[in-house]
Amino acid sequence: MNNSDISGFYKLSQLERVKKIAELTDISPEDVKAISEAGSLTNDLADHMIENVIGTYSLPMGVALNFKINGRDVLIPMVTEEASVVAAASNSAKMARVAGGFTTSFTGSIMIAQVQVVNVPDPNYVKNIILENKDKIKEICNAKDPILVKFGGGFHDLDVRVIDTSRGKMVIIHLLVNVGDAMGANAVNSMAEAVSPLIEEKTGCKVDLRILSNLAVYRLARARAVYKKEVLSKTGDPEDGAKVVEKILDAYAFAAADPYRAATHNKGIMNGISAAVLATGNDTRAIESGAHAYAAISGRYTTLSTWEKDFDGNLVGTIELPMAVGLVGGATKIHPGAKAAVKILGVQSASELAQIYAALGLAQNLAAIKALATDGIQRGHMKLHARNIAASVGATGELLEKIVAQMITDKNINAIYAKEIFDRLNSK
Repeated sequence: MNNSDISGFYKLSQLERVKKIAELTDISPEDVKAISEAGSLTNDLADHMIENVIGTYSLPMGVALNFKINGRDVLIPMVTEEASVVAAASNSAKMARVAGGFTTSFTGSIMIAQVQVVNVPDPNYVKNIILENKDKIKEICNAKDPILVKFGGGFHDLDVRVIDTSRGKMVIIHLLVNVGDAMGANAVNSMAEAVSPLIEEKTGCKVDLRILSNLAVYRLARARAVYKKEVLSKTGDPEDGAKVVEKILDAYAFAAADPYRAATHNKGIMNGISAAVLATGNDTRAIESGAHAYAAISGRYTTLSTWEKDFDGNLVGTIELPMAVGLVGGATKIHPGAKAAVKILGVQSASELAQIYAALGLAQNLAAIKALATDGIQRGHMKLHARNIAASVGATGELLEKIVAQMITDKNINAIYAKEIFDRLNSK
């Protein structure tokens, strides 16, 4: 991928767009077919993915342009039903390119499996017993997944906590496991179950739950970017851009201080991340729950991103959140569209994937708060939403474009008015 800044991409037809992506990436003709034709997920394949299958369900796949991450140009496939998300991310990434794009990092692929020990009369004593058996616990964990160990993963460390609950004190064991390029849920869950008999034998207490935690605090993705004040202005005027910077900082301060606003602020971040996670067949629910839990880890729900002003008055943004994604197993290796999406991204590791998602989340966040702080969120969003409304009344092609243009001109974007225009134009 030499350049993700593709001029006039939105003007191309759907077929021309996917051909352009194929030219720029390593996707094969089969991959092109998988993402451009309906029915790439066959009923037979779907029947092996979940239970009680009655059919398949399609959503649009778009591609976010203009991303430069750690000096590399990246095209980011996104699967979403929400208008304006892909366009907003692409526009935000284009503004970030002026100062070099996004710089990202990843703390590593350590997942937590929790083992719950209950009915403990002497919890601190039991905690010590468990810690004394760390080597035996490590041996059992690694024996459960020798393939993971072979590729450099496996048991990493042990943590034991005593917590107060409405049912009394409990001892909670955290198995810290390096899952490499896998999401890791199956691996760590199996290890948690495997060590439970030893825990019960050594402590004389009962083990109940044995399950991973989606609050993956040892698997954090981080991204940062500089948005020069002049690019934030519609006219390129630094003074006007400085005013936009101040408005964005006010919007951020509001979100950082108020959980009601923070929830929507973070939703804007996840608009991008969840769409990209879904495109590669990763677990959107795991990423969503981990992100929102991390936003509240201090005891108060707040923002996943931060926005500040540097010495030159430019806007600088950072983001940090858990990112338990993988390239091994699950739908990532089964779904034809997901496999094609991974190829478009050009990633070779879960670490690269996580960092791209963090950069996308930061870009999406900037696009949303800039719109809120300047024109208002509805102006751009409703223009794109108008296309959905026009399509919903049966309009296609040139007729659809005429209806969209009329609704925008009249500032009346709703299904009833779209149907009136549709009927009027059709009657001519």
